[in-house]
Amino acid sequence: MRKEDGMLLTKRKVRYPHKRRTWILCGIVAVVLIAVGFSYFVSNQALRRYMEHQMNSHLKGYTVHVGRAYFHPITFALNLQDLTLTQDANPNPPVANIGRLRARVHWRALFKARLVGDFLIDRPKLYINLTNISKEVESKVPLKEKGWRQALESIYPLKINMFTIRDGDVTYVDEAPYKPLHLSRVFIQASNIRNIFSPERVYPSIIHLEGTIFDTGKVVLDGNANFLEDPYLGIKAGADVTDMDLTYFAPILNRGNISVWKGTLSAKGNLEYSPRISEFNLKNLEIKGADLDYLHLPQTVVAEKQRAEKAKAAAKKLSNEPATKIRAEVLTIKESSFGYVNRTSTPNYRLFVDHMEATLKHFSNQSAEGPAAIELKGKFMGTGATRVTGTFQSETKHANFTVNVAIENTQMPAMSDLFRSFGNFDIKRGLFSFYAELTIKDNTINGYVKPLFKDVQVYDRRTAPEKGIFHKLYIGMVGGIAKLLENRSRKEVATKATISGSFDNPNTSTMQVILNLIRNAFIQSILPGFEREANPTKPRPASGQTNKR
Repeated sequence: MRKEDGMLLTKRKVRYPHKRRTWILCGIVAVVLIAVGFSYFVSNQALRRYMEHQMNSHLKGYTVHVGRAYFHPITFALNLQDLTLTQDANPNPPVANIGRLRARVHWRALFKARLVGDFLIDRPKLYINLTNISKEVESKVPLKEKGWRQALESIYPLKINMFTIRDGDVTYVDEAPYKPLHLSRVFIQASNIRNIFSPERVYPSIIHLEGTIFDTGKVVLDGNANFLEDPYLGIKAGADVTDMDLTYFAPILNRGNISVWKGTLSAKGNLEYSPRISEFNLKNLEIKGADLDYLHLPQTVVAEKQRAEKAKAAAKKLSNEPATKIRAEVLTIKESSFGYVNRTSTPNYRLFVDHMEATLKHFSNQSAEGPAAIELKGKFMGTGATRVTGTFQSETKHANFTVNVAIENTQMPAMSDLFRSFGNFDIKRGLFSFYAELTIKDNTINGYVKPLFKDVQVYDRRTAPEKGIFHKLYIGMVGGIAKLLENRSRKEVATKATISGSFDNPNTSTMQVILNLIRNAFIQSILPGFEREANPTKPRPASGQTNKR
Protein backbone atom coordinates (compact mmCIF):
# COMPACT_ATOMS: atom_id res chain seq x y z
CA MET A 1 0.00 0.00 0.00
CA ARG A 2 2.78 2.37 0.83
CA LYS A 3 4.51 1.64 -2.44
CA GLU A 4 1.33 2.29 -4.22
CA ASP A 5 0.80 5.35 -2.12
CA GLY A 6 4.32 6.37 -2.95
CA MET A 7 3.79 5.70 -6.54
CA LEU A 8 0.59 7.66 -6.41
CA LEU A 9 2.33 10.41 -4.57
CA THR A 10 5.11 10.42 -7.13
CA LYS A 11 2.62 10.65 -9.98
CA ARG A 12 0.86 13.52 -8.34
CA LYS A 13 4.15 15.34 -7.96
CA VAL A 14 4.86 14.84 -11.68
CA ARG A 15 1.42 16.02 -12.87
CA TYR A 16 1.20 19.17 -10.82
CA PRO A 17 4.02 21.08 -12.55
CA HIS A 18 2.52 20.24 -15.98
CA LYS A 19 -0.83 21.70 -15.01
CA ARG A 20 0.83 24.77 -13.68
CA ARG A 21 2.79 25.32 -16.87
CA THR A 22 -0.37 24.79 -18.95
CA TRP A 23 -2.26 27.41 -17.01
CA ILE A 24 0.63 29.80 -17.25
CA LEU A 25 0.87 29.23 -21.01
CA CYS A 26 -2.87 29.75 -21.48
CA GLY A 27 -2.69 32.94 -19.46
CA ILE A 28 0.16 34.27 -21.60
CA VAL A 29 -1.73 33.41 -24.81
CA ALA A 30 -4.86 35.08 -23.49
CA VAL A 31 -2.95 38.22 -22.57
CA VAL A 32 -1.33 38.30 -26.01
CA LEU A 33 -4.68 37.81 -27.76
CA ILE A 34 -6.30 40.49 -25.67
CA ALA A 35 -3.40 42.82 -26.38
CA VAL A 36 -3.50 42.08 -30.10
CA GLY A 37 -7.28 42.40 -30.21
CA PHE A 38 -7.20 45.63 -28.25
CA SER A 39 -4.45 47.07 -30.44
CA TYR A 40 -6.36 45.91 -33.55
CA PHE A 41 -9.53 47.53 -32.24
CA VAL A 42 -7.71 50.72 -31.31
CA SER A 43 -5.89 50.83 -34.65
CA ASN A 44 -9.12 50.23 -36.58
CA GLN A 45 -10.92 52.88 -34.55
CA ALA A 46 -8.11 55.27 -35.37
CA LEU A 47 -8.32 54.24 -39.02
CA ARG A 48 -12.09 54.78 -39.02
CA ARG A 49 -11.73 58.27 -37.56
CA TYR A 50 -8.94 59.07 -40.01
CA MET A 51 -11.05 57.96 -42.99
CA GLU A 52 -13.97 60.09 -41.83
CA HIS A 53 -11.68 63.11 -41.42
CA GLN A 54 -10.13 62.62 -44.85
CA MET A 55 -13.44 62.44 -46.68
CA ASN A 56 -15.20 65.18 -44.72
CA SER A 57 -12.29 67.56 -45.27
CA HIS A 58 -13.12 67.51 -49.00
CA LEU A 59 -16.93 67.40 -48.88
CA LYS A 60 -18.91 70.66 -48.98
CA GLY A 61 -22.43 70.62 -47.58
CA TYR A 62 -22.33 66.90 -46.78
CA THR A 63 -20.95 64.72 -43.96
CA VAL A 64 -19.96 61.05 -44.04
CA HIS A 65 -19.89 58.65 -41.11
CA VAL A 66 -17.98 55.34 -41.26
CA GLY A 67 -19.28 52.46 -39.15
CA ARG A 68 -16.20 50.22 -39.31
CA ALA A 69 -12.78 50.28 -40.98
CA TYR A 70 -10.03 47.71 -41.26
CA PHE A 71 -6.91 47.17 -43.37
CA HIS A 72 -5.46 43.85 -44.61
CA PRO A 73 -1.65 44.18 -44.58
CA ILE A 74 -1.14 41.12 -46.80
CA THR A 75 -3.52 42.07 -49.64
CA PHE A 76 -3.25 45.84 -49.05
CA ALA A 77 -7.05 46.04 -49.07
CA LEU A 78 -8.95 48.72 -47.17
CA ASN A 79 -12.53 47.96 -46.17
CA LEU A 80 -15.02 50.55 -44.93
CA GLN A 81 -18.42 49.29 -43.83
CA ASP A 82 -21.77 50.86 -42.99
CA LEU A 83 -21.08 54.30 -44.47
CA THR A 84 -23.77 56.96 -44.05
CA LEU A 85 -23.88 60.22 -46.05
CA THR A 86 -26.07 63.11 -44.87
CA GLN A 87 -26.84 66.53 -46.27
CA ASP A 88 -25.86 69.11 -43.66
CA ALA A 89 -28.90 71.30 -44.32
CA ASN A 90 -31.29 68.33 -44.23
CA PRO A 91 -29.63 65.48 -42.28
CA ASN A 92 -32.68 63.28 -41.79
CA PRO A 93 -33.05 60.96 -43.62
CA PRO A 94 -29.51 60.28 -44.93
CA VAL A 95 -29.05 60.68 -48.66
CA ALA A 96 -26.96 57.52 -48.93
CA ASN A 97 -26.13 54.30 -47.11
CA ILE A 98 -23.29 52.09 -48.35
CA GLY A 99 -22.94 48.52 -47.17
CA ARG A 100 -19.25 48.26 -48.03
CA LEU A 101 -16.54 50.25 -49.77
CA ARG A 102 -13.44 48.27 -50.67
CA ALA A 103 -10.23 49.76 -52.06
CA ARG A 104 -7.28 47.59 -53.04
CA VAL A 105 -4.43 47.24 -55.51
CA HIS A 106 -5.53 46.64 -59.08
CA TRP A 107 -3.31 43.63 -59.53
CA ARG A 108 -3.87 43.27 -63.29
CA ALA A 109 -2.39 46.71 -63.88
CA LEU A 110 0.88 45.56 -62.31
CA PHE A 111 1.58 43.63 -65.52
CA LYS A 112 1.78 47.07 -67.17
CA ALA A 113 4.10 48.27 -64.40
CA ARG A 114 1.44 50.61 -63.02
CA LEU A 115 0.43 50.74 -59.38
CA VAL A 116 -3.23 51.83 -59.29
CA GLY A 117 -6.38 51.13 -57.29
CA ASP A 118 -9.49 48.98 -57.69
CA PHE A 119 -12.59 50.39 -55.96
CA LEU A 120 -15.83 48.54 -55.19
CA ILE A 121 -18.99 50.11 -53.73
CA ASP A 122 -21.26 47.31 -52.60
CA ARG A 123 -25.02 47.63 -51.93
CA PRO A 124 -25.28 51.44 -52.00
CA LYS A 125 -28.74 52.92 -51.37
CA LEU A 126 -29.26 56.49 -52.56
CA TYR A 127 -32.32 58.32 -51.21
CA ILE A 128 -33.11 61.82 -52.48
CA ASN A 129 -36.22 63.87 -51.80
CA LEU A 130 -37.56 67.21 -52.98
CA THR A 131 -36.06 68.99 -49.96
CA ASN A 132 -32.57 67.74 -50.88
CA ILE A 133 -33.01 69.03 -54.43
CA SER A 134 -34.32 72.40 -53.22
CA LYS A 135 -31.26 72.83 -50.98
CA GLU A 136 -28.97 72.06 -53.89
CA VAL A 137 -30.73 74.66 -56.02
CA GLU A 138 -30.31 77.24 -53.25
CA SER A 139 -26.64 76.33 -52.69
CA LYS A 140 -24.04 78.68 -54.11
CA VAL A 141 -21.58 75.79 -54.56
CA PRO A 142 -22.13 73.88 -57.84
CA LEU A 143 -22.71 70.15 -57.48
CA LYS A 144 -19.51 69.28 -59.33
CA GLU A 145 -17.53 71.34 -56.79
CA LYS A 146 -18.88 69.49 -53.74
CA GLY A 147 -15.66 67.44 -53.54
CA TRP A 148 -17.09 63.98 -54.33
CA ARG A 149 -14.15 62.73 -56.37
CA GLN A 150 -11.56 64.21 -54.01
CA ALA A 151 -13.27 62.60 -51.01
CA LEU A 152 -13.26 59.18 -52.68
CA GLU A 153 -9.63 59.45 -53.79
CA SER A 154 -8.48 60.58 -50.34
CA ILE A 155 -9.18 57.27 -48.63
CA TYR A 156 -6.59 55.26 -50.56
CA PRO A 157 -3.11 56.29 -51.70
CA LEU A 158 -3.46 54.73 -55.18
CA LYS A 159 -5.26 56.41 -58.06
CA ILE A 160 -8.52 54.72 -59.12
CA ASN A 161 -8.26 52.62 -62.27
CA MET A 162 -11.16 50.16 -61.80
CA PHE A 163 -14.47 51.32 -60.31
CA THR A 164 -17.52 49.11 -59.66
CA ILE A 165 -20.94 49.72 -58.13
CA ARG A 166 -22.78 46.48 -57.33
CA ASP A 167 -26.45 46.01 -56.43
CA GLY A 168 -27.20 49.72 -56.19
CA ASP A 169 -30.59 51.24 -55.38
CA VAL A 170 -31.72 54.81 -56.15
CA THR A 171 -34.96 56.40 -54.91
CA TYR A 172 -36.27 59.93 -55.53
CA VAL A 173 -39.32 61.07 -53.53
CA ASP A 174 -41.26 64.12 -54.67
CA GLU A 175 -44.41 65.64 -53.22
CA ALA A 176 -47.29 63.39 -52.11
CA PRO A 177 -49.20 61.59 -53.56
CA TYR A 178 -46.78 60.90 -56.41
CA LYS A 179 -44.97 57.58 -56.59
CA PRO A 180 -41.21 57.61 -55.88
CA LEU A 181 -38.86 57.29 -58.83
CA HIS A 182 -37.02 54.03 -58.26
CA LEU A 183 -33.96 52.48 -59.92
CA SER A 184 -32.93 49.08 -58.53
CA ARG A 185 -30.39 46.28 -59.08
CA VAL A 186 -27.96 48.81 -60.48
CA PHE A 187 -24.61 47.51 -61.72
CA ILE A 188 -21.96 49.95 -62.98
CA GLN A 189 -18.41 49.13 -63.93
CA ALA A 190 -15.72 51.40 -65.32
CA SER A 191 -12.26 50.06 -66.14
CA ASN A 192 -8.96 51.47 -67.41
CA ILE A 193 -9.79 54.86 -65.87
CA ARG A 194 -6.09 55.77 -65.83
CA ASN A 195 -5.73 54.83 -69.52
CA ILE A 196 -3.21 52.07 -68.92
CA PHE A 197 -4.30 49.50 -71.50
CA SER A 198 -5.43 51.73 -74.43
CA PRO A 199 -3.42 54.94 -74.35
CA GLU A 200 -4.30 55.84 -77.96
CA ARG A 201 -8.08 56.02 -77.43
CA VAL A 202 -10.02 59.22 -76.80
CA TYR A 203 -12.37 57.43 -74.37
CA PRO A 204 -10.13 54.79 -72.80
CA SER A 205 -12.37 53.53 -69.98
CA ILE A 206 -14.86 50.78 -70.73
CA ILE A 207 -18.16 51.36 -68.90
CA HIS A 208 -21.23 49.21 -68.41
CA LEU A 209 -24.48 50.05 -66.62
CA GLU A 210 -27.63 48.03 -66.18
CA GLY A 211 -30.61 48.18 -63.87
CA THR A 212 -34.35 48.04 -63.34
CA ILE A 213 -36.05 51.40 -63.70
CA PHE A 214 -39.41 52.09 -62.05
CA ASP A 215 -39.99 48.43 -61.14
CA THR A 216 -40.82 47.21 -64.68
CA GLY A 217 -38.51 49.02 -67.11
CA LYS A 218 -34.94 48.07 -68.03
CA VAL A 219 -31.96 50.29 -68.77
CA VAL A 220 -28.62 49.22 -70.27
CA LEU A 221 -25.67 51.43 -71.23
CA ASP A 222 -22.43 50.26 -72.83
CA GLY A 223 -19.59 52.39 -74.08
CA ASN A 224 -16.45 54.27 -73.14
CA ALA A 225 -15.58 57.25 -70.98
CA ASN A 226 -12.73 59.60 -70.19
CA PHE A 227 -12.89 60.24 -66.45
CA LEU A 228 -9.80 62.45 -66.50
CA GLU A 229 -11.16 64.99 -68.97
CA ASP A 230 -11.36 68.54 -67.65
CA PRO A 231 -13.54 70.27 -66.42
CA TYR A 232 -15.85 67.21 -66.40
CA LEU A 233 -15.79 63.65 -67.69
CA GLY A 234 -16.51 62.65 -71.28
CA ILE A 235 -18.64 59.70 -72.31
CA LYS A 236 -19.50 57.97 -75.58
CA ALA A 237 -21.98 55.11 -75.29
CA GLY A 238 -25.04 53.34 -76.56
CA ALA A 239 -28.16 53.29 -74.37
CA ASP A 240 -31.26 51.12 -74.42
CA VAL A 241 -34.36 51.82 -72.29
CA THR A 242 -37.42 49.56 -72.45
CA ASP A 243 -40.93 49.87 -70.95
CA MET A 244 -40.24 52.82 -68.66
CA ASP A 245 -43.46 53.83 -66.87
CA LEU A 246 -44.28 57.48 -67.67
CA THR A 247 -46.46 57.96 -64.59
CA TYR A 248 -43.35 58.02 -62.41
CA PHE A 249 -42.50 61.35 -64.06
CA ALA A 250 -45.83 62.87 -62.97
CA PRO A 251 -44.36 65.25 -60.32
CA ILE A 252 -41.73 66.55 -62.75
CA LEU A 253 -44.14 66.90 -65.70
CA ASN A 254 -46.73 68.53 -63.45
CA ARG A 255 -44.36 71.47 -62.92
CA GLY A 256 -44.54 72.00 -66.68
CA ASN A 257 -48.38 71.92 -66.60
CA ILE A 258 -48.50 68.39 -68.00
CA SER A 259 -50.60 65.70 -66.35
CA VAL A 260 -49.89 62.07 -67.21
CA TRP A 261 -52.01 59.07 -66.17
CA LYS A 262 -50.44 56.17 -68.04
CA GLY A 263 -48.01 55.18 -70.75
CA THR A 264 -44.60 53.64 -71.35
CA LEU A 265 -41.44 54.88 -73.04
CA SER A 266 -38.79 52.86 -74.85
CA ALA A 267 -35.73 54.30 -76.56
CA LYS A 268 -32.48 53.22 -78.15
CA GLY A 269 -29.63 55.37 -79.34
CA ASN A 270 -26.11 56.70 -78.95
CA LEU A 271 -24.72 59.67 -77.10
CA GLU A 272 -21.44 61.52 -76.83
CA TYR A 273 -21.10 64.09 -74.10
CA SER A 274 -17.85 65.88 -73.32
CA PRO A 275 -16.44 69.39 -72.86
CA ARG A 276 -15.74 69.45 -76.61
CA ILE A 277 -18.99 68.18 -78.11
CA SER A 278 -22.48 66.99 -77.23
CA GLU A 279 -24.14 64.61 -79.66
CA PHE A 280 -27.40 62.71 -79.11
CA ASN A 281 -28.54 60.29 -81.80
CA LEU A 282 -31.84 58.52 -81.13
CA LYS A 283 -32.31 55.55 -83.41
CA ASN A 284 -35.87 55.10 -82.20
CA LEU A 285 -38.09 56.36 -79.41
CA GLU A 286 -41.54 54.96 -78.76
CA ILE A 287 -44.29 56.25 -76.49
CA LYS A 288 -47.06 53.69 -76.11
CA GLY A 289 -50.45 53.86 -74.39
CA ALA A 290 -49.86 57.40 -73.12
CA ASP A 291 -52.67 59.48 -71.68
CA LEU A 292 -51.68 63.06 -70.93
CA ASP A 293 -53.00 66.62 -70.95
CA TYR A 294 -51.46 70.07 -71.12
CA LEU A 295 -53.18 72.30 -68.55
CA HIS A 296 -53.59 76.03 -69.20
CA LEU A 297 -54.29 77.37 -65.69
CA PRO A 298 -55.15 80.86 -64.36
CA GLN A 299 -52.45 80.67 -61.68
CA THR A 300 -49.73 79.66 -64.15
CA VAL A 301 -50.45 82.02 -67.06
CA VAL A 302 -47.37 84.17 -66.34
CA ALA A 303 -45.18 81.12 -65.63
CA GLU A 304 -46.32 79.47 -68.87
CA LYS A 305 -45.36 82.56 -70.84
CA GLN A 306 -41.96 82.73 -69.16
CA ARG A 307 -41.44 79.01 -69.76
CA ALA A 308 -42.30 79.46 -73.44
CA GLU A 309 -39.79 82.30 -73.73
CA LYS A 310 -37.06 80.17 -72.14
CA ALA A 311 -37.88 77.26 -74.42
CA LYS A 312 -37.77 79.58 -77.42
CA ALA A 313 -34.37 80.92 -76.36
CA ALA A 314 -33.03 77.41 -75.76
CA ALA A 315 -34.30 76.19 -79.14
CA LYS A 316 -32.75 79.17 -80.87
CA LYS A 317 -29.43 78.57 -79.09
CA LEU A 318 -29.36 74.88 -80.05
CA SER A 319 -30.47 75.43 -83.64
CA ASN A 320 -27.50 74.68 -85.92
CA GLU A 321 -25.13 74.78 -82.94
CA PRO A 322 -21.99 72.98 -84.23
CA ALA A 323 -20.94 71.72 -80.77
CA THR A 324 -24.39 70.26 -80.01
CA LYS A 325 -25.92 67.83 -82.48
CA ILE A 326 -29.34 66.28 -81.88
CA ARG A 327 -30.82 63.68 -84.20
CA ALA A 328 -33.82 61.38 -83.98
CA GLU A 329 -34.28 58.82 -86.73
CA VAL A 330 -37.78 57.66 -85.78
CA LEU A 331 -40.06 58.88 -82.96
CA THR A 332 -43.39 57.09 -82.69
CA ILE A 333 -46.52 57.49 -80.56
CA LYS A 334 -48.91 54.55 -80.40
CA GLU A 335 -52.36 54.01 -78.90
CA SER A 336 -52.22 57.32 -77.04
CA SER A 337 -54.37 60.31 -76.12
CA PHE A 338 -53.09 63.89 -75.98
CA GLY A 339 -55.26 66.77 -74.79
CA TYR A 340 -55.30 70.52 -74.16
CA VAL A 341 -57.30 71.75 -71.14
CA ASN A 342 -58.15 75.44 -70.82
CA ARG A 343 -59.13 76.37 -67.28
CA THR A 344 -58.88 80.11 -67.85
CA SER A 345 -62.26 80.20 -69.64
CA THR A 346 -65.82 79.82 -68.42
CA PRO A 347 -66.67 77.06 -68.70
CA ASN A 348 -63.42 75.12 -68.90
CA TYR A 349 -63.00 73.03 -72.02
CA ARG A 350 -60.79 70.18 -73.21
CA LEU A 351 -59.71 69.46 -76.77
CA PHE A 352 -58.07 66.12 -77.39
CA VAL A 353 -57.04 63.53 -79.95
CA ASP A 354 -57.23 59.89 -78.88
CA HIS A 355 -56.41 56.63 -80.68
CA MET A 356 -53.34 58.57 -81.73
CA GLU A 357 -50.72 57.05 -84.02
CA ALA A 358 -47.93 59.47 -84.87
CA THR A 359 -44.48 59.30 -86.47
CA LEU A 360 -41.69 61.86 -86.63
CA LYS A 361 -38.77 60.98 -88.90
CA HIS A 362 -35.32 62.46 -89.45
CA PHE A 363 -35.54 65.21 -86.86
CA SER A 364 -32.37 67.23 -86.30
CA ASN A 365 -31.28 70.58 -84.94
CA GLN A 366 -28.94 70.93 -87.93
CA SER A 367 -30.47 72.37 -91.10
CA ALA A 368 -27.87 70.55 -93.20
CA GLU A 369 -29.52 67.25 -92.19
CA GLY A 370 -32.61 68.18 -94.25
CA PRO A 371 -36.29 68.46 -93.25
CA ALA A 372 -38.11 66.29 -90.73
CA ALA A 373 -41.43 64.68 -91.64
CA ILE A 374 -44.42 64.20 -89.34
CA GLU A 375 -47.57 62.15 -89.81
CA LEU A 376 -50.38 61.86 -87.26
CA LYS A 377 -53.64 59.93 -87.27
CA GLY A 378 -56.31 59.77 -84.59
CA LYS A 379 -59.80 60.71 -83.48
CA PHE A 380 -60.48 64.37 -82.65
CA MET A 381 -62.79 64.54 -79.60
CA GLY A 382 -63.11 60.77 -79.83
CA THR A 383 -64.99 60.70 -83.16
CA GLY A 384 -63.48 62.97 -85.83
CA ALA A 385 -61.12 61.13 -88.17
CA THR A 386 -57.92 63.20 -88.02
CA ARG A 387 -54.86 63.24 -90.24
CA VAL A 388 -51.95 65.66 -90.03
CA THR A 389 -48.91 65.61 -92.31
CA GLY A 390 -46.08 68.06 -92.59
CA THR A 391 -42.41 68.81 -92.88
CA PHE A 392 -40.22 71.26 -91.02
CA GLN A 393 -36.58 72.16 -90.99
CA SER A 394 -34.27 73.40 -88.28
CA GLU A 395 -34.23 77.16 -88.48
CA THR A 396 -31.46 79.28 -89.87
CA LYS A 397 -33.02 82.74 -89.69
CA HIS A 398 -36.75 82.08 -90.14
CA ALA A 399 -39.32 79.37 -89.42
CA ASN A 400 -39.67 76.89 -92.29
CA PHE A 401 -42.44 74.27 -92.43
CA THR A 402 -45.53 73.00 -94.23
CA VAL A 403 -48.55 71.37 -92.59
CA ASN A 404 -51.79 69.82 -93.86
CA VAL A 405 -54.67 69.11 -91.48
CA ALA A 406 -57.89 67.20 -92.10
CA ILE A 407 -60.50 66.56 -89.38
CA GLU A 408 -63.74 64.96 -90.54
CA ASN A 409 -67.17 64.35 -88.97
CA THR A 410 -66.55 65.13 -85.34
CA GLN A 411 -69.67 64.75 -83.20
CA MET A 412 -70.19 68.35 -82.08
CA PRO A 413 -71.89 67.70 -78.69
CA ALA A 414 -68.43 66.70 -77.43
CA MET A 415 -67.36 70.30 -78.19
CA SER A 416 -70.19 71.98 -76.28
CA ASP A 417 -67.91 73.37 -73.58
CA LEU A 418 -65.79 75.05 -76.25
CA PHE A 419 -68.83 76.65 -77.91
CA ARG A 420 -70.21 77.75 -74.54
CA SER A 421 -66.86 79.30 -73.70
CA PHE A 422 -66.51 81.23 -76.97
CA GLY A 423 -70.12 81.61 -78.11
CA ASN A 424 -72.25 81.10 -74.98
CA PHE A 425 -74.44 78.41 -76.55
CA ASP A 426 -74.66 74.60 -76.53
CA ILE A 427 -74.68 72.06 -79.32
CA LYS A 428 -77.43 69.47 -79.35
CA ARG A 429 -76.29 67.77 -82.51
CA GLY A 430 -74.13 68.31 -85.58
CA LEU A 431 -70.92 67.30 -87.32
CA PHE A 432 -67.73 69.35 -87.42
CA SER A 433 -64.91 69.09 -89.97
CA PHE A 434 -61.80 71.17 -90.39
CA TYR A 435 -59.24 71.50 -93.18
CA ALA A 436 -56.06 73.54 -93.36
CA GLU A 437 -52.99 73.89 -95.58
CA LEU A 438 -50.22 76.20 -94.41
CA THR A 439 -46.71 76.97 -95.65
CA ILE A 440 -44.14 79.06 -93.80
CA LYS A 441 -41.04 80.08 -95.72
CA ASP A 442 -38.72 83.09 -95.83
CA ASN A 443 -40.67 84.94 -93.13
CA THR A 444 -43.96 84.68 -95.04
CA ILE A 445 -47.05 82.55 -94.54
CA ASN A 446 -49.54 81.29 -97.11
CA GLY A 447 -52.48 78.94 -96.88
CA TYR A 448 -56.02 78.61 -95.61
CA VAL A 449 -58.17 77.20 -92.84
CA LYS A 450 -61.68 75.89 -93.52
CA PRO A 451 -64.09 74.81 -90.77
CA LEU A 452 -67.21 72.93 -91.87
CA PHE A 453 -70.47 72.35 -89.94
CA LYS A 454 -73.29 69.97 -90.85
CA ASP A 455 -76.77 69.33 -89.39
CA VAL A 456 -76.17 71.73 -86.51
CA GLN A 457 -78.79 72.22 -83.79
CA VAL A 458 -78.05 74.62 -80.93
CA TYR A 459 -79.83 75.10 -77.60
CA ASP A 460 -79.54 76.75 -74.19
CA ARG A 461 -79.20 74.21 -71.37
CA ARG A 462 -80.19 76.66 -68.63
CA THR A 463 -83.62 76.56 -66.98
CA ALA A 464 -86.28 79.08 -68.00
CA PRO A 465 -85.82 81.48 -65.02
CA GLU A 466 -82.08 81.70 -65.81
CA LYS A 467 -82.59 82.69 -69.45
CA GLY A 468 -82.63 86.40 -70.28
CA ILE A 469 -84.55 87.85 -73.22
CA PHE A 470 -81.37 88.95 -75.00
CA HIS A 471 -79.77 85.53 -74.69
CA LYS A 472 -82.91 83.93 -76.08
CA LEU A 473 -82.68 86.26 -79.07
CA TYR A 474 -78.99 85.40 -79.41
CA ILE A 475 -79.66 81.66 -79.46
CA GLY A 476 -82.37 82.22 -82.05
CA MET A 477 -79.98 84.24 -84.22
CA VAL A 478 -77.32 81.53 -84.02
CA GLY A 479 -79.79 78.85 -85.08
CA GLY A 480 -81.18 81.10 -87.79
CA ILE A 481 -77.76 81.90 -89.21
CA ALA A 482 -76.92 78.21 -89.26
CA LYS A 483 -80.05 77.58 -91.31
CA LEU A 484 -79.42 80.60 -93.52
CA LEU A 485 -75.85 79.56 -94.35
CA GLU A 486 -76.71 75.91 -95.05
CA ASN A 487 -75.88 74.51 -98.45
CA ARG A 488 -79.35 73.47 -99.55
CA SER A 489 -78.22 70.20 -101.11
CA ARG A 490 -75.67 69.14 -98.48
CA LYS A 491 -77.03 70.98 -95.39
CA GLU A 492 -73.59 72.30 -94.49
CA VAL A 493 -72.27 75.56 -93.05
CA ALA A 494 -68.82 76.35 -94.40
CA THR A 495 -66.40 79.22 -94.41
CA LYS A 496 -62.84 79.59 -95.63
CA ALA A 497 -60.21 81.90 -94.17
CA THR A 498 -57.14 82.61 -96.26
CA ILE A 499 -53.90 83.31 -94.43
CA SER A 500 -51.09 85.26 -96.05
CA GLY A 501 -48.55 87.90 -95.29
CA SER A 502 -45.31 88.50 -93.42
CA PHE A 503 -44.51 87.93 -89.77
CA ASP A 504 -44.28 90.95 -87.52
CA ASN A 505 -41.45 89.26 -85.66
CA PRO A 506 -38.92 87.66 -88.05
CA ASN A 507 -37.27 85.83 -85.13
CA THR A 508 -40.42 83.88 -84.24
CA SER A 509 -39.59 80.19 -83.74
CA THR A 510 -41.21 77.35 -85.67
CA MET A 511 -42.87 75.94 -82.56
CA GLN A 512 -44.22 79.36 -81.56
CA VAL A 513 -45.68 79.84 -85.04
CA ILE A 514 -47.38 76.43 -84.94
CA LEU A 515 -48.88 77.08 -81.49
CA ASN A 516 -50.15 80.53 -82.49
CA LEU A 517 -51.74 79.11 -85.62
CA ILE A 518 -53.48 76.39 -83.66
CA ARG A 519 -54.80 78.95 -81.20
CA ASN A 520 -55.73 81.76 -83.62
CA ALA A 521 -56.56 80.00 -86.86
CA PHE A 522 -58.21 76.89 -85.45
CA ILE A 523 -60.11 77.86 -82.30
CA GLN A 524 -61.15 81.32 -83.49
CA SER A 525 -62.14 80.16 -86.95
CA ILE A 526 -64.50 77.35 -85.95
CA LEU A 527 -67.23 79.83 -84.95
CA PRO A 528 -67.41 82.04 -88.07
CA GLY A 529 -71.01 81.20 -88.92
CA PHE A 530 -72.12 81.63 -85.34
CA GLU A 531 -70.37 83.96 -82.94
CA ARG A 532 -69.04 86.55 -85.38
CA GLU A 533 -72.25 86.83 -87.36
CA ALA A 534 -74.35 86.92 -84.19
CA ASN A 535 -72.02 89.55 -82.67
CA PRO A 536 -71.30 91.99 -85.54
CA THR A 537 -69.67 94.46 -83.14
CA LYS A 538 -66.69 92.12 -82.59
CA PRO A 539 -63.57 93.27 -84.48
CA ARG A 540 -62.63 91.55 -87.71
CA PRO A 541 -59.17 90.00 -88.20
CA ALA A 542 -56.46 92.45 -89.14
CA SER A 543 -55.27 92.57 -92.73
CA GLY A 544 -52.53 90.08 -93.49
CA GLN A 545 -53.75 87.58 -90.90
CA THR A 546 -57.06 85.79 -91.47
CA ASN A 547 -59.59 87.15 -93.99
CA LYS A 548 -63.05 85.59 -94.09
CA ARG A 549 -64.69 84.85 -97.40
